[in-house]
Amino acid sequence: MAQIAPQRPSRTVTSTDGVELAVYEQGSPSDPAVVLIHGYPDDHAIWDGVAAILRDDGFRVIAYDMRGAGRSDHPTSTSAYRIARLVDDLVAVVDAVAPEGAHLLAHDWGSIQAWDAVADPRLTDRIATFTSISGPSLDMMGTWLRGIAHQPRAVLSQLARSSYALGFQVPAVAEFAVRRGVVDRVVAVSSTRGEPAGTVPRTPSSQADAIDGIALYRANLGRLLRPRPRSVSVPTQVLAPVHDVNVTVACQTSAPRAFVPNLRTYVIEGNHWAPAQHPDAIAERFLVFVRGFDI
Repeated sequence: MAQIAPQRPSRTVTSTDGVELAVYEQGSPSDPAVVLIHGYPDDHAIWDGVAAILRDDGFRVIAYDMRGAGRSDHPTSTSAYRIARLVDDLVAVVDAVAPEGAHLLAHDWGSIQAWDAVADPRLTDRIATFTSISGPSLDMMGTWLRGIAHQPRAVLSQLARSSYALGFQVPAVAEFAVRRGVVDRVVAVSSTRGEPAGTVPRTPSSQADAIDGIALYRANLGRLLRPRPRSVSVPTQVLAPVHDVNVTVACQTSAPRAFVPNLRTYVIEGNHWAPAQHPDAIAERFLVFVRGFDI
């Protein structure tokens, strides 16, 4: 795998368990803040295009490398990647960089953790809005999957798309697949889905990030079997890419409906990697949504 070389972080923030998080800031400190959280197997750089647009539109943009990615620390224990720890990381970043509050824009595992974060009392009153892309709440998704009797085709379709995650549960096998370039090839193929012929496949992530990030799946997917969804009062929008090979539009848009009173859902063009491939469309949807919600 090729190593992505991100810019140097503007600061580091220490989470509750001592993990150091690399934080990247753009824009004026007086502008409203937006925190961007990436997923697997990325680092903060997936947001570069979106970040530049939001900065130029008058936002203070804050991105950070999740634990196990980029220039942040890479814990070695699987338990260090539980969603509760990831939420602690976001709390630490907000406390240090945007204590008065921020909008939240998240993708993939960044979004999966954010559903817990926006229901956390430490953040509920400081997150002005939440925009989720390709990362449903595991608890909401687990509840939705239990409705297979009422929507068998939709649920079976999502289960088929999630089947790759089972391979991540097998010790050594997933790591071997990463080292052999299998994950890179899967990402490359999925990044051309629905795109014009000749689209350049997405650039591979670092091998270290791809291996360490496997712990996200091993530490958290059990929640699908024991879902305990919480209500979310933060104004939320879901952007569901129509060609996403990992998460169906039905799952993304339907799973949160019973738990989020102030919810908007949109089907958008693009595939799972829309934040990198269609930054203009993502930024536009975000800007339209957040107007009227002051920090």
